[in-house]
Amino acid sequence: MSTYDTYQNPLTARYASPEMGVAFSDQTKFSTWRSLWIALAEAERELGLPVTGAQVEELRAHRVDINYELARKREREVRHDVMAHVYAYGEQCPTARPIIHLGATSAFVQDNTELVQIRAGLRIVRKKLVNLIADLRAFALEQRSLPTLGFTHFQPAQLTTVGKRATLWLQDVVMDYQDLVYHLDTLRFRGVKGTTGTQASFLELFEGDHAKVTELDRLVTEKMGFGSAVTITGQTYSRKVDSQIGDVLSRIAQTAHKFGNDLRLLQNLKEVEEPFEKGQIGSSAMAYKRNPMRTERICALARYVITSAQSPAFTHATQWFERTLDDSANKRLALPQMFLGVDAILILFMNVARGLVVYPKIIQRHVEAELPFMATENIMMEAVKRGGDRQELHERIRVHSVDAGRRVKEEGLDNDLLDRIAGDDAFGMSRSDLDNLLDLDAFVGRSPEQVEQFVREEVDPILDRDRDLLGEGAEVFV
Repeated sequence: MSTYDTYQNPLTARYASPEMGVAFSDQTKFSTWRSLWIALAEAERELGLPVTGAQVEELRAHRVDINYELARKREREVRHDVMAHVYAYGEQCPTARPIIHLGATSAFVQDNTELVQIRAGLRIVRKKLVNLIADLRAFALEQRSLPTLGFTHFQPAQLTTVGKRATLWLQDVVMDYQDLVYHLDTLRFRGVKGTTGTQASFLELFEGDHAKVTELDRLVTEKMGFGSAVTITGQTYSRKVDSQIGDVLSRIAQTAHKFGNDLRLLQNLKEVEEPFEKGQIGSSAMAYKRNPMRTERICALARYVITSAQSPAFTHATQWFERTLDDSANKRLALPQMFLGVDAILILFMNVARGLVVYPKIIQRHVEAELPFMATENIMMEAVKRGGDRQELHERIRVHSVDAGRRVKEEGLDNDLLDRIAGDDAFGMSRSDLDNLLDLDAFVGRSPEQVEQFVREEVDPILDRDRDLLGEGAEVFV
């Protein structure tokens, strides 16, 4: 049967990077199981158990050449994946067969491997977040002074700048980065804990020597590249860890969805667009269209990741005592799919951020259409300085604004608010006087300075710290 005859996961076939696919592949999973069995055997030998150097070397020789067919055949017979792989490994390592998995329970390889994969996934995501931060930083600085309409409720409010708006996206990414780094830095190994977390089997192996059991836990943890292991487990590490990691990934997806929605709205306004390649087709029927395919896909994948975060949460909430097996099938799906989804999202996010197209003249046209309304407070204050009555001026501006708005909405004509005010003697101002008040820089506040301050104080320290992670590609695969 070819790959075209059965369902293929789009996350690996179309969207995510090969690197993330490898992190959650069967080869990575089962070779890590074998790495764990090797680390356990090495540590048990170092602590005096009857494990020989030849047995350890035999295990090392077959760490990656996994006999999958034999393991699958055995699993159909015994209905237990770990014991099937113990058997298959033992067939390749007959001398070491007696000491494979010595004293351990299934969760030793399953849980510790999942933590290794989570760590690898977080590192991949961290690298992409750092590159995305650099991409959005560059755009925000480049556009920090370009005035644009700010919106609340998707209604024109006061002016901001294109770059300042970009820092809102960037700030969310920075928060996600900080969140992820915390969980990556504090991620701990399950270690060597036994069937219900009591380490009873290892205490038996070491004839009641608590110090050696503790040292075994430390040695295996160190050999697998972790700084520390959790002190307490049931049969498994707490499934709250999976829920926490799911939340981290969900929050990244939320950030991306917010960006995607904003850009789709901006593209409709023709102010800012995602990149559109020369040969790209926007619509199969409407050849003129430039659909925001990338940001729509960001939003689609983000929804999947956000909703998937419920699975680890429910799994943790419904575990019984030291563990139940209803976590296993769910875990095979939930976290790997979330990592692949976030990986795909960030590839798209970086790709879009690096190719954003800004249309200043369209932006200026929209600003000029709304600026008279936004300038009314400044106009009123200047008229008061010239001897006007604030209460009377406020009412006159309200009436003029309503009339000008009606003209725009009902008749499709230009905004003539400034002409109305110039023609009202109560204000004592000419059209030239009014035009002099419409300096756009006066309406964007400290937007350019805020962009520079945010980049200097909060963004650049991240890029300085993780400079070795820069240079990530952002190729969209389909």
